[in-house]
Amino acid sequence: MKMITAVLKPFKLDEVREALSAIGVQGITVAEVKGFGRQKGHTELYRGAEYVIDFLPKVKIDVAVPDALVDRAVEVIQASARTGKIGDGKIFVYDLEQVIRIRTGETGNEAL
Repeated sequence: MKMITAVLKPFKLDEVREALSAIGVQGITVAEVKGFGRQKGHTELYRGAEYVIDFLPKVKIDVAVPDALVDRAVEVIQASARTGKIGDGKIFVYDLEQVIRIRTGETGNEAL
């Protein structure tokens, strides 16, 4: 099993969620986060004053998937989150040692 964490632009969340559902991913966890990468924020004008916005709003999703679905899940996240502009985000994949469904006590792939 693997845990896929993706940080992406907020307006791409619905598209990514629909793409993951289409390949059989049954659940995701979403959090609103702030951050920056190469774009290093931007400046905005408000009432004539210039403000530096260091941390940009992003959405972080966590998806636990069986090993057989990892490559496909990464592909659909990448394809559906891409705008082609700086700040599209990152995808991280790491090993997931154990999963336990609290309600039933199921473990492993059955708990996904």
